[in-house]
Amino acid sequence: MVLQVRLFAVLRERAGRDSLEIEVAEGATVAEAMRALAAANEPLAEALEAMPVVMAVNRSYVSEEATLAPGDELALIPPVSGGAEPHVRVTAEPLSADRLNQLVATSHTGAIVTFQGTTRDVERLDYEAYEPMAEERIAAILADLLARHEIEGAAAEHRTGPVPLGEPSIVVAIAAAHRGPAFAAAREAIDRIKAEAPIWKREVEGERGEWVEGTSPPSA
Repeated sequence: MVLQVRLFAVLRERAGRDSLEIEVAEGATVAEAMRALAAANEPLAEALEAMPVVMAVNRSYVSEEATLAPGDELALIPPVSGGAEPHVRVTAEPLSADRLNQLVATSHTGAIVTFQGTTRDVERLDYEAYEPMAEERIAAILADLLARHEIEGAAAEHRTGPVPLGEPSIVVAIAAAHRGPAFAAAREAIDRIKAEAPIWKREVEGERGEWVEGTSPPSA
């Protein structure tokens, strides 16, 4: 089967292109695909030897033992620019968009896009989270965005417990030199956090409470 492999930053430069096609046996593992990739492009093979790289299949991080299927997209994620670390917090405390904006801004920042998700229509939302896993998942999402988009900083905080009408339950801040990448990364960040982080919400109005139906998160 033929796989599309996406490359970013230094890996893209070494390979001389932003994607490669490789042919592997159906059911091949990520490790086998990596060996085929290295054999197909010597400069890329040297880069892979010199730095730690994380693999993602269909935009989810995977181990080298993961198996591949026809139509899968394999992406190689090098260390993010400058070693920048995204800021992530899951907390019962009120959230501040201004504080996150300050965290992501640099001297090169020309645009900061901030998203706030607020309680609407009901008295409050009660949030429950598997906090350690939620923080790890959100951090992985933001690290992926830092590697793939031309952005300089990323931060996200999600609230747990009761969030009254009009108050934010999530804030995402993305800093970039230009507005286009900042908008694109912010939109992808909130969409993926809602789909992948183990966080649940319950709508509360007076004495009535009802859990909001969601979707199953993607498996690795």
